[in-house]
Amino acid sequence: MANPASGEFLYTFPAPPSGLQAQQYHRQFPAQPRQPLPSPTGLLPYRVALEQVLGAGPVAAIRRSGQMTFHTVGDTGGINYPFDQHEVALAMSADLASGQPSAFFYHLGDVVYYNGERTSYYPQFYEPYQDYHAPIFAIPGNHDGDVATGAPDPSLATFVDNFCAVQPHRTAEAQEVARDAMIQPNVYWTLQAPFVTVVGLYTNCPEGGYVDGEQATWLERELAAAPKNVALIVALHHPIYSLSGAHIGSQQMDALLTDAIQVSGRVPDAIFTAHVHNYQRYTDTIQSHQVPVIVAGAGGYWHQHPLIKDPKTGGPIAAPFRVDQTTTLETYCDDRHGYLRVTVSTQSIAGEYVAVAGAHDPPGTNPNVVDRWTLDLASHKLRPAKAVGSNGSKRTTTGRRRPRARP
Repeated sequence: MANPASGEFLYTFPAPPSGLQAQQYHRQFPAQPRQPLPSPTGLLPYRVALEQVLGAGPVAAIRRSGQMTFHTVGDTGGINYPFDQHEVALAMSADLASGQPSAFFYHLGDVVYYNGERTSYYPQFYEPYQDYHAPIFAIPGNHDGDVATGAPDPSLATFVDNFCAVQPHRTAEAQEVARDAMIQPNVYWTLQAPFVTVVGLYTNCPEGGYVDGEQATWLERELAAAPKNVALIVALHHPIYSLSGAHIGSQQMDALLTDAIQVSGRVPDAIFTAHVHNYQRYTDTIQSHQVPVIVAGAGGYWHQHPLIKDPKTGGPIAAPFRVDQTTTLETYCDDRHGYLRVTVSTQSIAGEYVAVAGAHDPPGTNPNVVDRWTLDLASHKLRPAKAVGSNGSKRTTTGRRRPRARP
């Protein structure tokens, strides 16, 4: 609506992005309020050793093997259209039968949509992963923390019940699925595993994320305390970088990590985020370290987020694309759901993004690796990527959405 006197618009509606912007300062609106954090269920410094979940014997076997593989992705809740979530879950479950099975699934948030409803945990979490025969850890996303008007539970109550139990037990939300509640000590916490430490944050509900001073101090201390002889990954839901118009990267989260790195004196080896419903891989240079900064948010929620079009050509962004003097978008996939398969050892972190079949792919279409990267932990440099694609022989960067029918 326009004001006749001034010609100014009085009504707010989505506007196209003004150029290729991978990061911005996000104003926080009343419709997305910060939510209070639940009380921790464990003690500071909020750590879980993988032995507490898998047992000493299996973890010792992982150490003897010299490497460990795990899955990670976010934004999985298959509300309205569960096909994509089930395709991703089936592919991840199939990985468990491979010669290098995953030790666990680390969820990057938005387990359920839209407001952390207790009734959503069975159809959007327990039932889709009933054949995933490995532990599932998680950090919450904004939709896990959002509270619907009139809801009986406070923010993150159901997440805490199902991921932050004091003792493992079957919750009512699991129904017949034989998966115990996880025993994370808080909604932000640290996983100690062979060859890797994962420091997981809760970035609350507002667009752009929010972390209070208490959690920021905890982050600084956990980075400083992390063993220097294993890889260090920081996980958070809201992205630092994103070239998707739906969700642009957050200057607030960038500042949070920049300050924590400066105070702790420790640069993470990789940063995993979600929130944006696609896959994007950036390389950020921090104190001469090349750091993979990943967006992996196409785990199952039906609506995918395309990247901004190149304003010069009107077509898809051609990757690699230089974001600024220290940051490059290496590759992306914005038209297929998928997940990240990560392998860590004393020498390296290696990642493969596995894209799954979409609703309009031919029957029998198999999952395929569309990106592969390796970080050398001694040099802190990324090794040259091997070319990959739908047939394993050609690297592809997807930048166009395939038309899909939606219910």
